[in-house]
Amino acid sequence: MSRSNRTQLVLGIILILLGAWFLAVRTMPDLQSLLGRFSEWPWQIIGAGIVLLVIGLVIGAPRMAIPACIVAGIGGILYYQNLSGDWASWSYMWTLIPGFVGVGNILAGILGGGFRHSLGHGLNLIVTSAVLFLIFASFFGGLNLLGTYGPAILLILLGAWIVARGLIRAFRHSESGE
Repeated sequence: MSRSNRTQLVLGIILILLGAWFLAVRTMPDLQSLLGRFSEWPWQIIGAGIVLLVIGLVIGAPRMAIPACIVAGIGGILYYQNLSGDWASWSYMWTLIPGFVGVGNILAGILGGGFRHSLGHGLNLIVTSAVLFLIFASFFGGLNLLGTYGPAILLILLGAWIVARGLIRAFRHSESGE
């Protein structure tokens, strides 16, 4: 079976299953209450991310793990906000999206090869995302863990990390004779 036929087959099956699920929930409301929290709208977004990952695996496109992680991660943020009612947290939660891309990169490397490169790139994105999250959360009051001086300390640490990374790279290149 050709790749495009396989893609159409998988997509068709997924659409049939989703349609059957929506029909079952509409005709049997008790089914939705049986599942409780898993039927809330943020879980549907997380489920869409999982569906993207499955489609990528079935059609042999491991890089689909990146958008799958982005969609599922945003679903996780929305789930937290829906539970807590802390909708203002979006002012700093968006900084987690590059981290979701990093997780997707690492997952794509595991699934499709090129793991070493994907791991390095993914970890850089995760660290950058975490630092940005801490800085923005400190500025916007969502994180008082580091106190008054937290944002300044985080900026200094981020700068030191970037300088150290550059020096390590320069040292490696000078050792290899490049």
